[in-house]
Parts: sequence; structure tokens; C-alpha cells
Amino acid sequence: MGISAWFALPGLYQWLAFLALLAAIMLLVLPLDRDGRLAHLRLAVLGVGLMAFSGCGTIWIKSELLGTPPIPRPMVTVVEGVITGRDVRQADGIVRLVIATRLRIEAQGAPGRGHTTHRAPALFRDGSVRVNLPLERDNPLLTDGAHVRLTTRLMPPAPPMVPGAFDFARTAWFSGLMATGSVTGPVSILTPPPPGTTLDAVRQRLADHIRTQLAGTPGAIAAAFASGDRGSIAKADEDAMRDAGLTHLLSISGLHVSAVVGAVYLIVSRMIALVPFLALRLRVPLVAAAAGALAGVAYTLLTGAEVPTIRSCLGALLVLAALALGRDPLSLRMLAVAAFVVMLFWPEAVAGPSFQMSFGSVMAIIAFDGSAPVRRFLDHPEEGTVMRLARHLAMVLATGLVIELALMPMGLFHFHRAGLYGAGANVVAIPLTTFVTMPLIALALLLDLAGCGAPAWWAVGRSLDALLWLAHATARQPGAVTLLPGMPAWVFGLFVGGLLWLALWSGRVRLWGLLPVAVATLLAIVQPVPDILVTGDGHHVALTGLGNDLVMLRSTRSDYTPDTLQETAGLSGIVRPIEEWPGARCNADFCRAILLRGGRTWTVLMTRSRDLADFPGMIRACAQADIVIADRTLPRRCQPRWFKADRALLRRTGGMAVYLASGRVETVADAEGEHGWFGGGRIGRGVP
Repeated sequence: MGISAWFALPGLYQWLAFLALLAAIMLLVLPLDRDGRLAHLRLAVLGVGLMAFSGCGTIWIKSELLGTPPIPRPMVTVVEGVITGRDVRQADGIVRLVIATRLRIEAQGAPGRGHTTHRAPALFRDGSVRVNLPLERDNPLLTDGAHVRLTTRLMPPAPPMVPGAFDFARTAWFSGLMATGSVTGPVSILTPPPPGTTLDAVRQRLADHIRTQLAGTPGAIAAAFASGDRGSIAKADEDAMRDAGLTHLLSISGLHVSAVVGAVYLIVSRMIALVPFLALRLRVPLVAAAAGALAGVAYTLLTGAEVPTIRSCLGALLVLAALALGRDPLSLRMLAVAAFVVMLFWPEAVAGPSFQMSFGSVMAIIAFDGSAPVRRFLDHPEEGTVMRLARHLAMVLATGLVIELALMPMGLFHFHRAGLYGAGANVVAIPLTTFVTMPLIALALLLDLAGCGAPAWWAVGRSLDALLWLAHATARQPGAVTLLPGMPAWVFGLFVGGLLWLALWSGRVRLWGLLPVAVATLLAIVQPVPDILVTGDGHHVALTGLGNDLVMLRSTRSDYTPDTLQETAGLSGIVRPIEEWPGARCNADFCRAILLRGGRTWTVLMTRSRDLADFPGMIRACAQADIVIADRTLPRRCQPRWFKADRALLRRTGGMAVYLASGRVETVADAEGEHGWFGGGRIGRGVP
């Protein structure tokens, strides 16, 4: 609650008011009798208040101490520093390098008297930059620890393109990234990486070895399972996995860590049991748990030790500890401890889909498995093996359906899409991955030590071909994916509150959680589609209203911008040029479109070029339009009937979503507030 409040509230005064409110509530209940009738209520209010206060303080302190301000503007500069990260993305033909460096930020000159210009001193900014290097220019020495110098074109980390889109600027703020870009000049290796084998080098060699043994997407997926390197998976196959609800299999998470830990635990315990001398003198569960823990930690480090993987490893270690102590390994207390540790060290993860979906799915499993109807359904010891097996298979399917329903609001909020057939696909895909593919990969790597792993790799390829066939077959089904326009954060909060109530309470009182879920579902369904979407630079404008299609002012070289705008609007049709809009009139400099919304006609004028335009004609066109949208600063005399979204305004507001019928305009700035990655970070902090 405290962490979410810090993200949701816009700025300093609201954060202070939230903390003051919590402190006041705790002070009010503090005098209550510790042993009276309200003792439990007193303890609950104090506990919740203290945790919310601590959560808000934790994320605020981390943001202030570790948040990395972005560079103030695009720049071409020479970067010199040490490589701290390397990611080969063969599907895109690039290598991503993360370089720790100090950038010199030249201050923009301010006009003084006469023709002089006052130049402020340059700032030096410490942080990391992420740059893309073409794969054909890669060098084996460009690994962790290498000291390099290269010419780059850098950009500030991008805020959301439009309201509801992915916020990379926030991710970069907490990751230490102050810029991203591409290498435009020669790359000089000033100092080679230190001698010795690093984990990154081992990871890269492992991924390359697997891809040489297994070609195509099956090899890329096998490399992702073994090393965490998913950069070589073909886009069409990755999209099919996403639409089939199977994309979670491609990122190292609880499924993979649990498979490794569980396999080692089982093998070690069985091997010790085969030796009576050891079985009689060792605590088998404790030794097996220790071996499983070591395997889980090693696998986490080998696959890159990303935050989701660390979180999964932590959960697996807690389960092993519970098994070793003879406690219930699957409980809400275990989940709470894991979540507490993650939020203490990575509080920013709470706002991301990975944290929400992973903990949400485990919470759904625990709540569903512990419910009275499920226990009654499974409690039939008198039945035969076939019936018991049938009941357990039915529960596997029901559990998958519960997980899909629990995660659907999160998918809609973050990605504006949700798969409908994921439960059925996962019933096949998860056992296939856990019990067939991953053990076969381990066997193939082991046999490769003796040079006889080819049959095992053939079997790995067939299992992954089956997984890809399942993904494509599921994704092709009618209605496999539901797209909805972005829902407001408070509607998502209703979903989360209702689902938490359902999971944390027991008995009939938990059914009250269905009420906010039902209200939120209705609100999400009736959420209107924005009529106009404007990106933060004003360069791209999208109109909706032609069925399920999106109409764009300009064409793009990549699919990223149109895909993002389509997902935000909840549309799944094709992208059309502005000339196909009924009644649109365009020339080289401007386009005018007429929209019928809310019982009236709206005229939208959009610029298409930055060439010098006929000034009197432009002023007349502005006066005849309701909305003017431009990627450049327009003169003050350009006064439309409603508002003007030119470069000067969009710099302050970011991208826009316009709802004509209600006369409502949502901006990126509304959601970002005064957080450093959007507002304060652009003013700039540094060392003179």
C-alpha cells in the first residue's frame, strides 16, 4: 500500500500528507487498551499503518539516493567507460552493451546583452548508458570489465508514448540508466577485460553451444531455458507464445527455478536413500534441501540474476527451508516473507507486471488449494486410482483457469490484452516444459561432455516443436486474445483489492471480494476508446473510429509505434494512412480531419512537415479547427477553438489521449506527476 501510494500520488506535498495521515491514525489507536476488546483491532491498525509508512518511505529513499536522472536532451558524444552488461539479440541483429561512464552535459547558452551568450558551466553526470551495436561489428573482447571508447547517439530514456503505455523512463531511473542509444562511430578497446572466466562469458558460450546443436527457434528457446538468453527467438514465435498465454515460459521465473531445485532435491534424496550407511546417519531432507538450494542459486546466477529470477529463487529457498523444518511449504506466510524481502530491496518492482503476476499467481494457487470446496473435492480416499487421477487432473485444469482469471486484470492493465485459452494451453505446456524439455536439455548437455548428445538434442527439438505448435494453434483460434483500452489506475486498484480480499480471507466472508471485482470488470468493459492519440513529440497522431482499424498521420519504419498505439486503444485491426479517413484533406504541410463525436462535428488540424508555411493561411486554418496538433512550436496567433497541442505544450504534458464526447484529455504528465524520471529529472542534476 505504501509503495503503491508513492507511485500513485503526484508529488512531495501529497507524499508528506499520506505519511502524516498514517501517523495520525496510528497515534489515535495507540492509547487503546492492549488487553481489551479492541486489542486485535489496535494491533492490526498499528501493523498496517507502520508497514504502509515504511513502504512509502522505502521507495522514496531509494528514489532519492539511487535514482539516476536522464540526460536533458538527445546528444552525439564520445562515451568512455567500463562495460557492465552485454546482451546478444541475434533476432534483432544487435548486441546491447551497458557501459558505466561519466557524461559531460553541455549547458545550453542563454542570450545576454547585445550579441553575447552566457554559457553555464558543463555538468558531469555519472551513471550507465545502454547502446546498440550492430552484430557484424561485435568483438569477443566487448565483455564485462572491458574499458572502451565509442561514439554514440544518445537519447533520454523514453517516458510512456501515450497514457497507459510502457514507462521505460521509470525502469531506467531505478536501473541506473541515464541514456540509451546506438553506436555511430568506431569502437576502441582501451583495456581488455580482466583475465579469467566471467559468468557472462560462461552464459554466452553456453547459449552459443546450444544454438549450434539446435537450429532455429527451438535452439533459441533451449538457450533461454539454460542461460536466460532469449534474444534469438523469432518475433512471430514470440508473439504466438504471448497470445497463447505461454510467454512466461520464455523468461526464467518460478517455473524454471522450481524445476531445477525440485529435480536436484529429488535426485539427491533418492541417491542418499540408496546408500544405507548415509541414510542412517544423515538427515536426508536437510541434505537434499541444501543441495537444491545450491542448485537454485547457481542456476539463478547462470541465467543472469535478474530481479524476477532472484525473487523466484528466494521463494524456492523458503520452500526448501520449510521442508527441512517440517513446516507447510505452501502458505501465505511463506509468500509474505518472500514479498517482504523483495519489496525491501526492490520496492520499485511493485509497480511492474512481473512482481504482480508472479506473486498473484502463487497467491491464487495457495488460496484455491486451501479452500474448503477444493479439499472436499479431493478428499475421497475410498476411490480407485483412476478416479483419484481424474480428480487431480481436473484440479490442475481448474487451478490453471483460476490463475488465468486472477492475472487477467494485470494483463489488461499493463499490456491491454489478455489470453482466453491460456489455461488449457498451460495444462499441456507446463508439464511438457518441466518434465520433458528441461530434463532433456540437462541430459543433452551432460552427454555433450562425452560427445554423444545428438540423440538428446533431437528429442529436445521435438519437444520444443510441440510447444511451438501448441502456441501457434492456440493463438490462431478465434477470440484467443482480448484487447481493451487502457483502464484507469483506480479501476485496477478495485481489481487488486477484490482479489486480495478473496485470497486472504476464508469462509463465506471472502465472497465479498467478488463485489469490487464485478464493479471493476463492468468499468473495464465500458471504458471508452480514445478518439485521438498523440505521442509525446507530436510526430505521430492516431485516430480511431474506422471499426477496429487505426488511422495514423505518418507511416513508420518499425512496428513499435503503431503496435503501441493499437494496444493502448484496444484495437486489433490494421493501420491505415490518414488519406483513408473519410473527408480528410491533406497537402504536404497539413492534414485536416473531421470527426463526428458526441452529437457534434470536430475539426482536427495536424502538421505534416516542418517547412515554412503560409502564415496567414495557417492562422485562418487554426481558427477554423477545434484542435491543432503539431510536432513544432506554433505561433501564438494560432488559436483553435479548443486547444493547441504543439511542441511547447507536449514538452510539459507528454503524450495525450483525447476523448471528444466527454471533452476529456488525459496526458502522461497526469500519471507521472513530479517523479524524478519525468519532471525533476529533465531539469537536471549533476556535478559542475
